[in-house]
Amino acid sequence: MPDQELNPAEADRLAAGRWLFAQPCNFKFGVVDVNGLPNDDLTEIAFAGRSNVGKSSLINALTGHKALARTSSTPGRTQELNFFALAERNETTQALWMVDMPGYGYAKESKSKIAAWNKLLRNYLRGRMNLRRVFVLIDARHGIKSNDMDILNLLDEAAVSYQIVLTKADKPKEAALAATIETMQNALVKRPAAHPEMIATSAVKGHGINLLQAEIAGLVDLSAIGYKA
Repeated sequence: MPDQELNPAEADRLAAGRWLFAQPCNFKFGVVDVNGLPNDDLTEIAFAGRSNVGKSSLINALTGHKALARTSSTPGRTQELNFFALAERNETTQALWMVDMPGYGYAKESKSKIAAWNKLLRNYLRGRMNLRRVFVLIDARHGIKSNDMDILNLLDEAAVSYQIVLTKADKPKEAALAATIETMQNALVKRPAAHPEMIATSAVKGHGINLLQAEIAGLVDLSAIGYKA
């Protein structure tokens, strides 16, 4: 829907999201231990999801880069907390950190590696005071699975705000997608840390990307990096 058909507040939200994600975005480093985390003086958001749910593709679609985040047909490739600096002006000025978390639920990895990943995720989620929101990616074709529930339980326990983002929303038929969304909304309504609105996206077709950009922009003080509404 063109911005001129929207109410002014929503048009402003979308404009802020477009502006933010038109700024430079760079991969900075991967973290395999919480002792390697950067200072917590910047706003931070993170993306979580099952292996092969499409986190890397979504990050690439958000930022307009084809290969900012590595994509792979092999589940479990992201094995560390990957930090991306968005709206980076110099070494000390940027809008926020975006964090690509290790995918979970990949059964073919060794038990020791899965345990190490889970420990890293738990320590990160429980100790990151500047983490404004975790966007939990769910495959629109399958809905919430048992290991998705595990991460939602952890987020509720840690009192970390999270929001569901459906990926690959172009794959199911419209009726099936609507049924999945309704089922998920019913499952989330009593969860204390869950954001009430879900966003359906398709990294391939671009559906919902502008809405997610606007949602993230709303978590950041854009005026501090030069944005003028």
